[in-house]
Amino acid sequence: MGQMDRDNCEILKVSKFRKAASEVYTTIEGKHNIHALIDFDITETRKMMKQYFKKTGEKLSFSAFIINCVGKAVSDNKRVHALRKTSRKLVVFNEVDIATVVERKIDGESYPIPHIIRSVDKRPLKEIHNEIRKAQVAQEIIDDYQNMVNFYLKLPRLLRLFYRNRVLKNPKVQKHYAGSVLITSVGITALNGGWGIPYAGHPLVITIGGIEKKPKVIKDKIEIRECLNVTLTFDHDNLDGAPAARFTAELKEYIENGYELKEMNI
Repeated sequence: MGQMDRDNCEILKVSKFRKAASEVYTTIEGKHNIHALIDFDITETRKMMKQYFKKTGEKLSFSAFIINCVGKAVSDNKRVHALRKTSRKLVVFNEVDIATVVERKIDGESYPIPHIIRSVDKRPLKEIHNEIRKAQVAQEIIDDYQNMVNFYLKLPRLLRLFYRNRVLKNPKVQKHYAGSVLITSVGITALNGGWGIPYAGHPLVITIGGIEKKPKVIKDKIEIRECLNVTLTFDHDNLDGAPAARFTAELKEYIENGYELKEMNI
């Protein structure tokens, strides 16, 4: 207590989950990422989602909608989620596994727990929506996460080093445990705007920022539109600007035009 009184601070214990995450972060040091800070006009998309709620009484997950759009755009531009196998070889998977983050409480403290949604490009929006809703309440997602962290931390230090530098860098292992695409949120929607810059380990990371009203030119007239700020992060070791730009343009079209929402009779 003497030290705490003098320094006027509180000493907190680092959780085992944070310890494991900090060690795994070392595997992504030295990556050459490029970031694109853009915004998507989601005015019409949000209208469609509100209409769906009025019609069915069910509120569609906006995260599920974004995941669905990303899965489709990645499926059409597979190079953006390629994983490096060796200095001369890339692995390009045909199916798109997307990691998202679900906030859950463990021992009274909130943790961002990763959840992998498999074969996103082959699944409808409603199915993705249902899986996210289940992940937000299911106990097994917490149990699986705890078991994985406990297994890792029980390994001797040298074995953990080998696991990080060899096992986790295998493309098939990466895709199984972490997906080939990460969609995360900086949780600042309520702050009326803003972008986030991620510490990226995936070949493609979508960071959802805030929603804010901005002036846009629509049919030669200035209108106030609702815009979603998004950061797209690409692994520059795997691709150049042209394929990244094509992916971005396609993703913009899907998000702004309410991909699959129109097909749900909205």
